Amino acid sequence: MRLLLNIDVDDLAGAERFYCAAFGLTPARRLGSEVLELAGAEVPVFLLCNAAGSAAVGDTRRDYRRHWTPLHCDVVVEDVEAALDRARAAGARQEGEIRSAAYGRIVQLADPYGHGWCLIQFQGRGYDEIAAPPAPAAE
Repeated sequence: MRLLLNIDVDDLAGAERFYCAAFGLTPARRLGSEVLELAGAEVPVFLLCNAAGSAAVGDTRRDYRRHWTPLHCDVVVEDVEAALDRARAAGARQEGEIRSAAYGRIVQLADPYGHGWCLIQFQGRGYDEIAAPPAPAAE
């Protein structure tokens, strides 16, 4: 399986500036005037320019105000404070304080297009810190 991350935005130039400044991505290639591929993540990131109010899925319309969806993106960072400063300077809104969890430290953000993001600084074994210990080997 190959995973692609497609992010709907209503301002391609503004989105390019934001995602490059906030997360250190770089422009890879343009696909026409409405799509920009960004490099620098472990999966390709495509910015798709679609006007607010344009048809989305079924009878829904795109809305770039802050919205919640059960799918969001996590960006693993070395230093959560530095990454948060960079994202906020680029235009992200911090949603809550940096908090600690068994796997590390996390903070939630909203990008200028209403999408939710988390910055995660793993500590110890990362998510493995919350995994069940392996079952003992059979004798």
